[in-house]
Amino acid sequence: MKRILILTAGFGEGHNSAARGVRAGLARIAPKVEVELRDLFPETFGVFNEVVRHAYLTLINRWPRSWRYVYDWLDRKKDFEQSFQKFRGLKKNLGRLLDRFQPDVVVSTFPPYPYLLHQILGNDRPGKSVAIVTDSITVNAIWYHAPADYFLVANEQSAAVVREKGVTPEKIKVFGFPVSPRFADFGKDRQLPDGAAPRVLYVINAGTSRAPDLVRRLLELNIQLTVTVGRNDKLGRAIEAAAKSRKVDIYGWTDEMPRLLCQNHVLIGKAGGATVQETIAAACPMIINHVVSGQEEGNAQLIVETKSGTIALSNNQVFSQVQSAFANGARQWREWSANISMLSRPRASLDIAEFLLSL
Repeated sequence: MKRILILTAGFGEGHNSAARGVRAGLARIAPKVEVELRDLFPETFGVFNEVVRHAYLTLINRWPRSWRYVYDWLDRKKDFEQSFQKFRGLKKNLGRLLDRFQPDVVVSTFPPYPYLLHQILGNDRPGKSVAIVTDSITVNAIWYHAPADYFLVANEQSAAVVREKGVTPEKIKVFGFPVSPRFADFGKDRQLPDGAAPRVLYVINAGTSRAPDLVRRLLELNIQLTVTVGRNDKLGRAIEAAAKSRKVDIYGWTDEMPRLLCQNHVLIGKAGGATVQETIAAACPMIINHVVSGQEEGNAQLIVETKSGTIALSNNQVFSQVQSAFANGARQWREWSANISMLSRPRASLDIAEFLLSL
């Protein structure tokens, strides 16, 4: 029986989303395969990991431009192998896990793991090391310098970057981002019915202070608005107050994002790796209202360059873009929709699962 180990970390939802997608794809394609998904960072560093993780998420959500300095510093580094030699506790825990589970394939959705795996097992490791690159276009050096056997990227634009940086073409596989296989279950025909109000999904995971005002503005338009607030109950109450008696569907934390994205005509949200790749999988055009410098710029660039949506960083700009998207018979929306449909790979996690099983 093949054993597949999936390694992730909670520094940005893209890593965890990719890991869960791969696990779900394997469960659907080969339910009897042994799969283990682990985040070794909290297991190794405990409370300190949570402090660092919280600081990271606060930095990228409140001061996204400040992250640019860290991102650029990582991109200039050449000595990743030497740097990760210092992660002795993490390496020790990974070694124990490898001894116990004996995986045939190790899938890494967070870039340090291939380095640690190489330091533990060397070049003669018995199984394969597969890195799932969660960046798009602006791929950080920490990914493509990794000693992995294969690099799985979300799109041809990212594949071109990785090839240019020296990774041999046979190591690069373009499957799309491993979103939940549920995206493949939903239809994606969003032709606007005559007389029906377009459906707009606003996912709030950054810029929370200005979100109630944006909801008030959006409800001035002839749209059906759905808002997700995650586990932020205070924000949920603020959105309810902003809506007053007007109709708006408000969700807290939900596992219904595949359905919501496939049912709505436009997504408003930040340019996070998971968010952008899920909206592409759902073929739902996107209005990006928050971009973290460095790591999210490539995600935003992908949407803009393919004319699958736009960037609107202020509430006024978002309002105007929603309004113009559905003006003139929804001409702008129809263009976005046609373009993003060409990028969409809702079966990515299933295709990745089949590839992993073939190794």
